[in-house]
Amino acid sequence: MADLSAIVQWSDPELERDVLDSIALDVPWKLIEDFSTLHRLSGSEDERRAVELIIEQLKAAGVPYTLYEPECFISIPLEASVRTLGPDGRSFRAKTPAMSVSTDGEEIVGDLVHARARASDYERGVFDSGIDLGGIDARGKVVITEGIPVEEKLDAVTAAGAIAVIFINPGEAIHEGICTTIWGTPDLDSMRRQPSIPVVAVNHPDGQALIAAAQAGAQVALSTRLDTRWRPIPVLVAEIPGARVPDEFVLLHGHLDSWHVGIGDNATGDATLLELARVFWAHRDRLARSLRIAWWSGHSHGRYAGSTWYADTFALELAQHCVAQVNCDSPGCRWATTYNELTAMSETEPFVDAVIRATTGITPQPERPPRAGDYSFNSIGLTSFYMLSSTMAEADRLAKGYYAVGGCGANIEWHTEGDTLQIADRDILLRDMRMYAASVLRVLNAPLLPFDWTRTTAAFRATLATYQEAAGSGFDFGPAQAAVADLEAALTRFYAAAPAVADPADPAARRFNAVQVRLGRLLIPVNYSRQAPFWHDPALNVPPLPDLAPAGALAQASDPHRRGVLRAHLTRGQNRLVWTLHLARETVEAATP
Repeated sequence: MADLSAIVQWSDPELERDVLDSIALDVPWKLIEDFSTLHRLSGSEDERRAVELIIEQLKAAGVPYTLYEPECFISIPLEASVRTLGPDGRSFRAKTPAMSVSTDGEEIVGDLVHARARASDYERGVFDSGIDLGGIDARGKVVITEGIPVEEKLDAVTAAGAIAVIFINPGEAIHEGICTTIWGTPDLDSMRRQPSIPVVAVNHPDGQALIAAAQAGAQVALSTRLDTRWRPIPVLVAEIPGARVPDEFVLLHGHLDSWHVGIGDNATGDATLLELARVFWAHRDRLARSLRIAWWSGHSHGRYAGSTWYADTFALELAQHCVAQVNCDSPGCRWATTYNELTAMSETEPFVDAVIRATTGITPQPERPPRAGDYSFNSIGLTSFYMLSSTMAEADRLAKGYYAVGGCGANIEWHTEGDTLQIADRDILLRDMRMYAASVLRVLNAPLLPFDWTRTTAAFRATLATYQEAAGSGFDFGPAQAAVADLEAALTRFYAAAPAVADPADPAARRFNAVQVRLGRLLIPVNYSRQAPFWHDPALNVPPLPDLAPAGALAQASDPHRRGVLRAHLTRGQNRLVWTLHLARETVEAATP
């Protein structure tokens, strides 16, 4: 394999030192303090005030910006109730997630049945997805199960005929959330996936009491009230033009809306974006590529509605000119000593490792990006890194008795009233801001985009080997494996012939980087999306090479019809993958001297 260390580890030490030394805490920390008084629900007056605070600072620094106000489908939970009926009946504190069916405060009544979450899933924390409905007649009943309102469980309960579902959160708090699989604004294809039954959540102690009530044959009455409708939300975008190749740009972004005051999720991220806007604007004459910094609304209450609107509205511009997208969520939280749960697409892993170790002294352990976190650009094929940020070490989390959550540096105050100013840590925030700044700067100014697509082909080989083992003799992934090997060989030759240039505007660099970008447009969708380009997959887990993931079901399929369907699916999926790999190889070979 070609040695890409000079490409993925590229830096400009003098400029990087100047940029990182310019980062200060006064402005971002003041923003965090101001945000600690604002409940930034999507489209709310408090969120509008938050936008005004950011704009005031952008104006003070001279940073140009555009405020968009798209009309998006947004759901604001207002209240919920749960009570058991009968002489020993009692009421329980409850919440309803965004996009649940609203009963408009009217109670619905039904027998309560317990469908246990699979223990192995439940132990993972709030994001367990398994549910055991075996032997349970849920028709016309209210189902209670463990976890938070994840879509897979809701779909299973709805399909079983339940009239409502109650989720038991793992701790004393009830975590806010959203329960739709629709990514961003619904379209004609996805609108049918809108939840069709009421959903509520209770905390763990109350959940145990409700399970006991279910076992005793109790009935429950529950109600929900939500404000779900189309409404304008803010999308704020600052743009800093590059001096050498301004048509190429990096998109750095995070969400502005919050549950409650949302300091760790995501006031600290909003403050980081603001400070980076100020610092990069001050050094704009030394930037090669352009930088767009976006604050999205609709993350929490519209399933990434703001970033989805942007991906739709500027789709062709993103496809033609965006070299990478970088998400900023939950930096600077207390006790966050690792970068073990942030994400990176495989082609960025060597780069991410190099820049984080250089700026923080911490060796990261990046993961494959899940279907979450405003990654609304996968079907376009944007190289992507970071979702979430630093986090506390697992041993520290377990020592505190915390279960796993989805942000706030692993603090269990995530998505609760407790995500207040206490969650932010000044020293950790400064470290994380410097890490983000160095990461963005290196992509902005690298003569050759610092991404290694042989890491992607290696991941493809490993995935195909896993699927082949699962399928056994029932299906042959040989054509895909051969196509991966051919692309990998072409990439090795391409990288070995990489031009020795120092200027991203050099024609040789432009040709090289066009290939790097084109590879993303081809290889990312086939690895992260089942949809056609510019369409959005559901907010459900997408396994590697998703068209081929059903290979795991082939060995267990005894029914001839089922096996025939699976083979047809895998054949079509392999055709898509092989053709994509063929196009990628042609792209690489055409650019190799």
